Amino acid sequence: MPDLTSTAASVGALLKEKGQNIAVSESSCGGLLSACLVSIPGASAYYVGGSVCYTRVAQKGLLQVPDATMANLRASTEEYALLNARTVRQALDTTWALSETGASGPTGNRYGDASGHACIAVVGPVERSITVETRSTDREANMWAFARAAFDLLEQCVREAK
Repeated sequence: MPDLTSTAASVGALLKEKGQNIAVSESSCGGLLSACLVSIPGASAYYVGGSVCYTRVAQKGLLQVPDATMANLRASTEEYALLNARTVRQALDTTWALSETGASGPTGNRYGDASGHACIAVVGPVERSITVETRSTDREANMWAFARAAFDLLEQCVREAK
């Protein structure tokens, strides 16, 4: 299994080098994204904060996303991940935001997505989203796979930004 520090070390170093910061909103990773980012000594130079929005109640309460915004949107989609990333970025006034939503397993979610499904979004000077499908029912392995994909996407975006 990967360890916390090595999972986010390169992106943490890149954010520090560029003098940029980040906020996180995650769901099926359950705090793993934030844990990886803050496990690196000196994380306060780039990590502002994060939330685990595991349910709609948490999203509404922590991110203050109104019901009207969710009227034609469901969780575990790229659009939902982008909404949460935009919202936490604005709320915490950061250069970047990273968001993840999905079904870590061992079963799928109530929306019909199979275990191993996640949508990840990065919002900042570059905005991008992806869908990850591991086809695995191993909950912890999926969480690590989602985290790795999230940090890979974030690093690509930070490197691409001017």
